[in-house]
Amino acid sequence: MEKLKVLFLCTGNSCRSQMAEGWAHQLKSDTIEPYSAGIEIHGMNQNAVKVMAEVGVDITPQHSKHVNELANIAFDYVITVCDHANETCPVFPGKVKKIHVGFDDPPRLAKNAASEEEALSHYRRVRDDIKKFIEKLPEGLN
Repeated sequence: MEKLKVLFLCTGNSCRSQMAEGWAHQLKSDTIEPYSAGIEIHGMNQNAVKVMAEVGVDITPQHSKHVNELANIAFDYVITVCDHANETCPVFPGKVKKIHVGFDDPPRLAKNAASEEEALSHYRRVRDDIKKFIEKLPEGLN
C-alpha cells in the first residue's frame, strides 16, 4: 500500500506543523509520508524542539520551509494547524483534500509566562494535543 502524502501547514513552520511532522514520523511512518511547511518561514522554535525531545521525538533534522518549496509534491491531504494558515492556504493542484485542525499557539501563550517552566507547559500541552490527533490518522481524516 502506498503511503499517504500529508502536509502539515502553519504560518511560520516553526512549531505546531513541525511537531505534527515529527509525531507522524514517529507514530505513523508505515502509513503516512509527512511533510511540514509554512506560509512564511520563521525558523525552528527551540522550545518546540525541546519539548519534543522530552518525549523521545527528535525534530532537529527537520527545517523551516516555505510551502512553495514543496510545490512538486502531489499531496493527498493538506492539514492546516493554525487559523492563519487555514485562511491563507494556497490552492493545491490535483485531488488534495484540505482539512483544518486548529491548535493553540504555544509562543503566543508562553509570551506572558512568569517562568520558563510555565512557558514550556504551554508547549507540552499543545505537543500532547497534536500527538492525540496524529494517533487517529489516517482513519481520522475521513
